[in-house]
Amino acid sequence: MNKQEKVEFVIKTLNKIYPEVPIPLDHKDPYTLLIAVLLSAQSTDIRVNQITPLLFEKADNPYDMVKLSVEEIREIIKPVGLSPMKSKGIYGLSKILIDKHHGKVPQSFEFLEELPAVGHKTASVVMSQAFGIPAFPVDTHIHRLMYRWNLSNGKNVVQTEKDAKRLFPKELWNKLHLQIIWYGREYSPARGWHLDKDIITKTIGRKSVIQEYIKAKKP
Repeated sequence: MNKQEKVEFVIKTLNKIYPEVPIPLDHKDPYTLLIAVLLSAQSTDIRVNQITPLLFEKADNPYDMVKLSVEEIREIIKPVGLSPMKSKGIYGLSKILIDKHHGKVPQSFEFLEELPAVGHKTASVVMSQAFGIPAFPVDTHIHRLMYRWNLSNGKNVVQTEKDAKRLFPKELWNKLHLQIIWYGREYSPARGWHLDKDIITKTIGRKSVIQEYIKAKKP
């Protein structure tokens, strides 16, 4: 298969497995999604979805959030980890949204990435999932799979994002990045990976990755 055929195989396979694809983080609007994505850094979506209802019960908008202290926010979000940094970020970005954006989450990479604790990946998720603007947020699953599928060199997430955007049609980015995340979790995880279940890697995968897997499985 040439690269274009590999790309078409990925799209076709993912559409077959995931004709509809759910957004992993529970939210009701751009603000609650922004907070959920910020909390998900170095945590799991399951853990975040357990904690956000407790936080949003007290404050599900920037105006109510700034009525809480950083310490109160930190107490609620402690289970997701990195709570000192995340609580300051949540309080700080809520204040900026009120002061500069009339309490609304801006539909702009530039303005989003100016907010405390909001990096390019978080901004990309919000642009894609809250506003439907084409973006390709790269998480650990996408980074791993793009390397396994020999569609990127695995050097860093910046390069992986560039390769993904170059290879896949723009109109598919928003659905496709979610399909890859779900596929990575269910069929091609970092640990406990079974090549026979992973039809995409088995069909188009990087030879060195497959050889390593086979070598490791040999008694």
